[in-house]
Formats: sequence, C-alpha cells, structure tokens
Amino acid sequence: MFTLKSNRYVDELLQLFSNPTLLWALGISSLVCFIGSLLLIPWLVVRIPVNYFCDEYRHRVPWARRNPLLRWLLLILKNLLGLVFLLMGIAMLVLPGQGLLTILIAMVLLNFPGKYRLERRLFRVPSVRNAVNWLRKRAGRPPLRFDG
Repeated sequence: MFTLKSNRYVDELLQLFSNPTLLWALGISSLVCFIGSLLLIPWLVVRIPVNYFCDEYRHRVPWARRNPLLRWLLLILKNLLGLVFLLMGIAMLVLPGQGLLTILIAMVLLNFPGKYRLERRLFRVPSVRNAVNWLRKRAGRPPLRFDG
C-alpha cells in the first residue's frame, strides 16, 4: 500500500515537472534570484552600520514611531517578500538555482523571534566575518565591530 501511494506521488510530481512552461518559469526565477543575490548581498553588507552587532539586543529604528500605518504596511510587504524568497529557496534546493543563498536572503527579510541573535552568531563565524569585512573594505567601509 505504501509503495502504491509513493509511486502515485512520484508520477504526479514527474508529470508536474514535465510542463515546459513551469520549467521555464522556474529557470527564469532562479536566474533572477541568482543575479539579484549577486547585487543585493554586497549592497546590504556595505550598508550595515559598523556597530550594528555591538549590543545584545537590536535597537528600534527611529522612524518606526512616526507613522505606524506606514511601518506596518512596509513590515507586511517585507515579510511577504521574504516568504516568497523562502519558498523559492526551498524549491531551488531540488531545482536549478541558488537555494541556500535565496533562503539566506529570505531570512534577512523575514522577522522572527531570535533573528538578531542568529545574525550575530552567523556574522561571528570567522569565514563569514572575513568575507563580509572583505566586501566592506572593497567599498571603503570599516570592518564590523562586535564589542560593546
């Protein structure tokens, strides 16, 4: 019984991916995400303030209290975009494309509990820190600081 269901699901999946329009759409979206990530990641890394990771907790952005309606609208749109990137990244784990890179971009866009601690931990990994500081040096920016 299990193998019968498994074969049916595999057949349905193969039938879904035999659609040339779907494959073209996935291929184009994969290419757009790859090129976008090549442009977006260095742009974002250069704009991180030098002391962003110095404190244990993230500070509230100053403009957040000025217009709460605009803040909520932007927050919802940013998280929806992050969700789209997350779903595309998960799909690209098995399809052509930069799945892990797209998932990382999604994590930057999404808001979730513990995100700041995760970012601090990730940026403290020596290989990530060296790569980020190399990008910052090429842009004429000082390296990130992690001390208080």
